[in-house]
Amino acid sequence: MSAITETETRPSTTPKFRNYPFVGSDMRRLIVVGLVTLFATMSLAIYLGPFAYMSLTSLKTLDQVQNGRILPSSEATYTYEGKEYDLLNVPLEDGSTAEWALINKGRESSEFIDPANPEAGLITWEGRWRTLEPTWGTDFQWENYVEAWTAIEFPKLFFNTFAIAAFGVVGTVISCSLVAYGFARFPIPGKNIIFLVLIGTIVLPRQVTLIPTYFIFNRLGWVNTWLPLIVPHFFANAYNVFLLRQYFLSIPKELDEAAMIDGAGPFQILLRVIIPQSWPVLIAVALFHTVYAWNDYFEPLIYLRGNADLWPISIGLQEFNFIYGTQPHLLQAASLMALALPVLLFFLAQRFFMQGVKITGVEK
Repeated sequence: MSAITETETRPSTTPKFRNYPFVGSDMRRLIVVGLVTLFATMSLAIYLGPFAYMSLTSLKTLDQVQNGRILPSSEATYTYEGKEYDLLNVPLEDGSTAEWALINKGRESSEFIDPANPEAGLITWEGRWRTLEPTWGTDFQWENYVEAWTAIEFPKLFFNTFAIAAFGVVGTVISCSLVAYGFARFPIPGKNIIFLVLIGTIVLPRQVTLIPTYFIFNRLGWVNTWLPLIVPHFFANAYNVFLLRQYFLSIPKELDEAAMIDGAGPFQILLRVIIPQSWPVLIAVALFHTVYAWNDYFEPLIYLRGNADLWPISIGLQEFNFIYGTQPHLLQAASLMALALPVLLFFLAQRFFMQGVKITGVEK
């Protein structure tokens, strides 16, 4: 009887969280989330590292770049009685350090002024001033952007590039949408074979078609004009046709049938049913082509070499590199200004990429 009583009154040594079976799974989930977040942060830091380097370099002087300084900084100075004096880190008797301006240099003792209390007058410090470390302060060279803007004739290059990209976007979106709509909705004889041939042109190197296309454009008198850079985009391309076709196939055909019952024709179905449902992919195609046109260097170099007034920004930056190759701070400033519009368009189009296609009125 006493044994039973002792067993019943013995305190339990079982952990208190035994009634919480999800403690282990929560801990594993927390570890997985932490590792994924760490990996994403490291990947983002590596990806944005070159951009950070460009931004910092564009705000430096040539001396700061050559000296390998990480931040745009220079030796701080203090103006006293109309003259500038260097600020030095001066050790004090109590072990602290003060930032004083060196006024009168001496061999064993020098005179300083305290910028925080200039009314106190000159302060004599015993020691050799050459052993003192200078005080560094941030020194952003915003005039690098102004100099690069004027030297590269940026407004003209920006307008040329924007015009080429804008006309190309219109041609790409219209032509690729029509071709993709035909492949996605119409029972064309041999449609699959034709589509495979179209997709096969992706692996065709551009150098193979360079000479024939240049010969044709030269005979047409289009060389040294924007036409070779704009007109071909009005005849679709395999990349965007494939992307749009796959998206159009995901839209239920029941919407087309409902529109046909209401008397809509194929073209009206495209404009009033397919296009309103496809804004995310259309925005993506437009952005992809804008970035392509903004970065394209090969074709403008071939067709616009003899007309500098029509050069896009890709050729302008290369010419700027030839002239200012020994001044990397100006090169980085010009490159960042060239990146401004594509980066801005990318962030503005984010909401179209993230939103899904909302299909209503269809019972699945």
